[in-house]
Amino acid sequence: MRPAVLSDLGALLRLENACFETDRINRRQFRYLLTRGRARTLIAEADGALLGYVLLLFSRATSVARIYSIAVSEQARGRGVGRMLVKAAEEAAWEEDRAYLRLEIRRDNLASQALFEGAGYRRFGVLSDYYEDHMEALRYEKTLSPGLQAELKRVPFYEQTLDFTCGPSSLMMAMQALRPSLELNRTLELRIWRESTTIFMTSGHGGCGPLGLALAAHHRGFAVEVFVNDTGVLLVDSVRSPEKKEVMRLVQEDMLAEAGGLGIPINYETLGIEDLQRRWDGGAVPLVLISSYRIYQEKFPHWVVVTGFDEHFVYVHDPYVDYDNGETSLDSMDMPIQRDEFSRMARYGRVGLQAVVLVHEPEGRERHG
Repeated sequence: MRPAVLSDLGALLRLENACFETDRINRRQFRYLLTRGRARTLIAEADGALLGYVLLLFSRATSVARIYSIAVSEQARGRGVGRMLVKAAEEAAWEEDRAYLRLEIRRDNLASQALFEGAGYRRFGVLSDYYEDHMEALRYEKTLSPGLQAELKRVPFYEQTLDFTCGPSSLMMAMQALRPSLELNRTLELRIWRESTTIFMTSGHGGCGPLGLALAAHHRGFAVEVFVNDTGVLLVDSVRSPEKKEVMRLVQEDMLAEAGGLGIPINYETLGIEDLQRRWDGGAVPLVLISSYRIYQEKFPHWVVVTGFDEHFVYVHDPYVDYDNGETSLDSMDMPIQRDEFSRMARYGRVGLQAVVLVHEPEGRERHG
């Protein structure tokens, strides 16, 4: 076993083409992953011949690694090479301080299912129409750190379709977790964005603040509660123009007046992780504003939805999928973030704005799902 280098590119491509008929990694992708991607490729070889490879992706500021691809040459099958590659992948993930290793397997790939189930991986989800030929993908996961037993809610995943709709997309996931019959689509995403936009960005379209998202949820029959640690105009530091600052002030005052008239609680205090977890345990689905810098190195406010907790991690669905770095929607689902890191992440701007919107069913309405 050894790390792959750029001179292995030709052998990796030949093995890829021999093992897979669809969803192949091409030369450009392999070159990127071998040189610049947040990835590690490990190969098994004997007498200079490539027997197999495993390709790992390391996602952002989370504690999860993903097996993006694994292949064993036909002549090497039945010799334990697959088990060696899986073990090497787990060791590499642990070296990168990753507590979870995840992957997807084709529904019809029984050999891979047997390999990973035999190595202690558990099946925890299905993605329909995932591969190029429309085959389903089975999601698998293994905990590399003993004692992690996350209790995850059944929060559906919805990917934002525009750069500025993370808030509406997060709210849509929370609402469908509470009411599975709710249909999620782009029309609803844009409608919620129109209702809840409060923020001028330095250029382009505006984003959504906690008050607008809370009002959008309330108008759809959900109970909401807002926590912010700033009594001033939220996110006003994100713009320089005095005219835009004044517009933001007027919009916020109008939303505050509407929220007050509707009886929406606005709490000017910080909701820590322990309190957040208690609210989650009580049936609320939290939307949390984070700084995208700690994940994407871009200084923008960004909304995520919490899907679970355990002793070490907060789990979130992130509506943004970083395709430029080889990720798919799998990398944005139930992302485990260390609790201390999440506390640092859940602050935005120079003032350290903290904002949480709790979405839950009104009293007397039965929760579904």
